[in-house]
Amino acid sequence: MRQLTHDPRTIALLVIVPVLLITLLRYVFDGSPGTFDSIGASLLGIFPLITMFLVTSIATLRERASGTLERLLALPLGKGDLIAGYALAFGAVAVVQSALATAVSIWLLGLDVIGSPWLLLLVALLDALLGTALGLFVSAFAASEFQAVQFMPAVIFPQLLLCGLFTPREAMHPALEAISNVLPMSYAVDGMNQVLHHPDLTGDFVRDIAVVAGSALLVLCLGAITLRRRTP
Repeated sequence: MRQLTHDPRTIALLVIVPVLLITLLRYVFDGSPGTFDSIGASLLGIFPLITMFLVTSIATLRERASGTLERLLALPLGKGDLIAGYALAFGAVAVVQSALATAVSIWLLGLDVIGSPWLLLLVALLDALLGTALGLFVSAFAASEFQAVQFMPAVIFPQLLLCGLFTPREAMHPALEAISNVLPMSYAVDGMNQVLHHPDLTGDFVRDIAVVAGSALLVLCLGAITLRRRTP
């Protein structure tokens, strides 16, 4: 957290950029507010996931390249403890990020949500934590910050295309629909849509957030297993 406070560009990327993107989207569809209502909630969950993935993967790799991870792991500290510490630190930032983006979307940009804004915030927060977990995981396989960025097309873009944002998943080719059914971003978008269209808590919403939360936990565990002391 102290490192983040000394890096204003990272703070801006994590906290301000998602708000700017959702604001830009609102005015792109200025003449068609219904379009913003239909996709704004989904993107409210996707933007934090992408930004947290990018920043977390680069920050963790930088710690390894500078030797900080090796020094930390020389202490009586398990890999799981270290990953949990990173997750808690970036998770705290994710809370601020998600809360700010949700508040701006609903109360300043007029995003029309039938369900509770708190449920919308919950999904946005879980998406940000999922992005953090994915970033910690893929950083173990990158040898440089450039390679960490290259993982985005491989890890994020397929989920973005198959999550149901551009077309309903059931309208896709059966093979692509089957793949989308195992991608966590699909359930993040479904959860946002549940809040968008249903005033009450539904069973599908509970399932969606359970899948997103479970995916984040699973990826964090994989990140602890694959964590290396140094970059080769």
